[in-house]
Amino acid sequence: MKLRIGDKVRFLDEKGEGVITRFGDKNTAYVEMPDGFEIPYAVKKLVPIHTELIINSEAENLDLNPESGVTDAVYFVIEPDHELPLLVSDYNIYLFNSSSYNLIFSYSIKDDMYFQTLKHGEIGAYQKIILKTVKAAFLKEYPHHKIEALLFKNVHYRSQIPISETVFVNPANFNTASLIKHEEFKRPVYAFLIKDEFIVTQNIEQDLSEEDLTKLRKLKEGNSFKKTSKSHKEHQKSLEKEVDLHIEELSDDIKGLSSHEMLSIQLERFEKELDAAITGGMKKLVFIHGVGNGRLKMEIRNALKATQGVTFQDASYKLYGFGATQVNIL
Repeated sequence: MKLRIGDKVRFLDEKGEGVITRFGDKNTAYVEMPDGFEIPYAVKKLVPIHTELIINSEAENLDLNPESGVTDAVYFVIEPDHELPLLVSDYNIYLFNSSSYNLIFSYSIKDDMYFQTLKHGEIGAYQKIILKTVKAAFLKEYPHHKIEALLFKNVHYRSQIPISETVFVNPANFNTASLIKHEEFKRPVYAFLIKDEFIVTQNIEQDLSEEDLTKLRKLKEGNSFKKTSKSHKEHQKSLEKEVDLHIEELSDDIKGLSSHEMLSIQLERFEKELDAAITGGMKKLVFIHGVGNGRLKMEIRNALKATQGVTFQDASYKLYGFGATQVNIL
């Protein structure tokens, strides 16, 4: 990936990051550090960190907070050949590796009860590869797309959990899902996050004393980590709840109800469940509100902003798709 003046970069072989201010030659870039000092650095030892697919912060087909600072991620991307849905003929399917790791991957589709591999290979850090060009009929016939990958670097690196994720693609949702513009693609795309949890044990170790680290090493060497008891897991699960706010789940007869009346019923249930959870000592609520026109989601989040003792975020895309909000009760 070509580096440019103004790009935010991090160093490949050591900790630190900065902004490119100028180039000495084709192999050397000058990087301004947070303290204001400018240092020369080999271009091949710099990794850009401006490549997250977080251009539109309101996009609901990404389960990622643009303010979280997460830069390492891997996406399954579908690019229509036209911005207008009615004029789309083909879809390009990509694997976009927006991480500092190399991937050895395979791409498969689910055919009846089995998976059929369509492509496999290797992709470098911060690169994309086209997996297949298909028609809409192909996506309807084969909605399950599986990505499996091993992650590695050619220098010392932190071992990562391999990727094994299946993305469900429903072309019927393309009319309501948000398209995302990104410089790596000619046209706006649909992007599905398949990995953003990268293990960085070095950050944890820096916050621990040498005494703490010694104790942890002894525990690891002695294999004396205790498993969480089933009763404790059950107790933790009892402090979580899922609430479906689709109007069909809240009212037996919705004929004749106006949009305002439906919204009032949904918000009334939301407030009732939230109050009960706070007073009852619950820890987590997931409100399933769907995508729709976004009004219910907006009202819920406005109410949560005014509620003390809670935080909220997008619920897991893998479990709920685009339409759910997770509430954490402090």
